[in-house]
Amino acid sequence: MKQSFPLDSVSLDRALAIPLHRQLYGHLRRMIEERVLAAGYALPSSRSLAQDLEVARNTVVSVYEQLATEGYIIGRPGARPTVVDLPERTSPQADEETPDRRRMLSARGQLMLRQPSHHGAPGHLAFHPGMPDADSFPFATWSRLLSRRAKVARNDLFGTYSVSGYPPLQRAIADYVKVSRGVRCKPEQIIITTGAQAALDILARVLLDPGDSVWVEEPGYYGAQAAFVAAGAQLLPLHVDGKGWRLDPPVRQTPRLIYVTPACQHPLGATMRMEQRLRLMELAERMDALVVEDDFDGEYRFHGRPVPAMQGVDAADRVIYVGTFAKLLFPALRLGFMVLPEFLLPDISRALSITGQFAPLLLQAALADFIDEGHMSKHLKRMRKIYASRRQVFRTHAQAQLGDWMKLRQTDAGIQFVGELRAGLDDVAIAAAARQRGLNVSPLSMQYRHGRAASGLVLGYAAINERHMPAAFQSLRQAFVEAAELTSPARGAA
Repeated sequence: MKQSFPLDSVSLDRALAIPLHRQLYGHLRRMIEERVLAAGYALPSSRSLAQDLEVARNTVVSVYEQLATEGYIIGRPGARPTVVDLPERTSPQADEETPDRRRMLSARGQLMLRQPSHHGAPGHLAFHPGMPDADSFPFATWSRLLSRRAKVARNDLFGTYSVSGYPPLQRAIADYVKVSRGVRCKPEQIIITTGAQAALDILARVLLDPGDSVWVEEPGYYGAQAAFVAAGAQLLPLHVDGKGWRLDPPVRQTPRLIYVTPACQHPLGATMRMEQRLRLMELAERMDALVVEDDFDGEYRFHGRPVPAMQGVDAADRVIYVGTFAKLLFPALRLGFMVLPEFLLPDISRALSITGQFAPLLLQAALADFIDEGHMSKHLKRMRKIYASRRQVFRTHAQAQLGDWMKLRQTDAGIQFVGELRAGLDDVAIAAAARQRGLNVSPLSMQYRHGRAASGLVLGYAAINERHMPAAFQSLRQAFVEAAELTSPARGAA
């Protein structure tokens, strides 16, 4: 028996914003996929179907042509188009376990997914660690520079050129870090990346083999640790405490890399003294290791001048300096950089090309103008004043609202604090309770990988205005009360 075309299944609504040809295409494709129109079925002629649907013939012709292009029907001159015999779609069994699909991930992919991470959410600025104050950024100036570059740009900014970095930005950064951070470099040693994390990722992939050892700070930045672990490295702790860096790691495992944040240690905020810096570079020389110096919050120091970078006193050409504009400008800019020893330049540049982790040239050009025209130095000077005031207000509220449970570590640098918790308090539980109240805090314990983790909170103060601090601290206090009740012995006994 010949199958008739199910015209009633095709409903075209002229009141919709979706064009008629897209509506008809969707109906026919669905009927073919669901076997309403069986394999070999001859569709109506374009003229006949157009008359039945009261649409222009060209509408039907364009739909048939699209379905033929995608392989749903076959059209032959002088004949009606026929439905192709498509393979049956397999659907998962009802009893199939979804977690089994994880087997499709590589071992490296599964390892990456097990690494800790911490991200914020729009509107949850209190007390997001490491988040600068975007409200104070001169977006009008930035928009003008970006628009100007977009209007006059030619092929030099719209292609995949200058993979290592836009030359004017390389020059601007080289001049800037020489003056502000004491870095010694030529412009061509500057490699522009899509943020500091991208720099750490590419360094890990190019410099580490599975099983290689990396010395990392303990506690330390989980983002760097995750990049090294994902590359197959074995992490060894370089302990940091109230006395600084304990430079007595196990020498039985010679590291390929040593990762440190000497200007403002993440998360504790300590600054590495000169004798420790020289001792660290001596160890690196002796063990033929490279040092990755992550200049975490190095620009924000509130007593005296910023401490010069360790790279500036490196006589052996072993220090890789990593910087970012996330704290100076805003994180979504996604621009960072590395200062590489010259012998690494060809290899890292080639790796950037292969991975595609090079930054958009238009943004780089606008940033070069922002630096060269003095806007960044002016912005940084203003933000240091704002943060110095905000820092004091934060400490006052923290002591008044949370002094019974938490003690802030004393630091002279950075845009975040570490609050050490009273014994018995669970920093993960407090962070979860804070998150329920729209607050963004990070548990200190997630910064540890070896041995017993300290309990505390990493609290950012830069992104929250002084006017909003009282209410935010009251909410955080409520999170402390809730977490303390949940972990109290009396409640547990009940």
